[in-house]
Amino acid sequence: MSATTPETITIPVSDSIGAVSGLLILPEHPKALMVLAHGAGAGMEHAFMEKLAWQLAGVGIGTLRYNFPFTENKKKRPDVAAVAEKTVGAALAKARELFPKLPLFAAGKSFGGRMSSRFLSGKSDTGIRGIVFYGFPLHPAGAPATDRAEHLGQVAVPILFLQGTRDALADLTLITQVCGKLPLATLVTFEGADHSFKKGKKEFIEELVPATADWLKEKL
Repeated sequence: MSATTPETITIPVSDSIGAVSGLLILPEHPKALMVLAHGAGAGMEHAFMEKLAWQLAGVGIGTLRYNFPFTENKKKRPDVAAVAEKTVGAALAKARELFPKLPLFAAGKSFGGRMSSRFLSGKSDTGIRGIVFYGFPLHPAGAPATDRAEHLGQVAVPILFLQGTRDALADLTLITQVCGKLPLATLVTFEGADHSFKKGKKEFIEELVPATADWLKEKL
């Protein structure tokens, strides 16, 4: 497979939940595979997710993007945590099944990242090398708090926080404090970027990709 041909993957979640769709982009000589979950407001084919996946392929990182059930079923309300976490687990298991020898990372934009870390919280020996947050949603807009980060202390793998300094869902002081309490966490900030990693017309994907690649290189 080349990095010019995405492959559609079916990911069974459970009998009651059904299956979700995935999109695999694998460069010719992949260094790692990132299982990449979307946010609460858009699915795996959102422009941000697509651009990120292609640019990661350009630096040797394969991606398996996938939908959560609410997106798969064209619903607007995000899944409850139990359903979302089960979906994360199914996607990671599918990636391990397809590529047992590739280093495997979990990742997600906003909601997808938080559900990935919730799934991995309290688990050991998962075979996952680390988690990448593309904007961890620490709190609702206008309501600074750190409750959503409480589970992160039970995550046993390295975590990369990629955060905009103007992210309305992650007060910079609070996210810095959270990362400071996590010995396995790395925080990289992007000056002026909002929760969508934009600053006016500027988009930060070209900065996110090398930051991701540099961190992954240390974990391989």
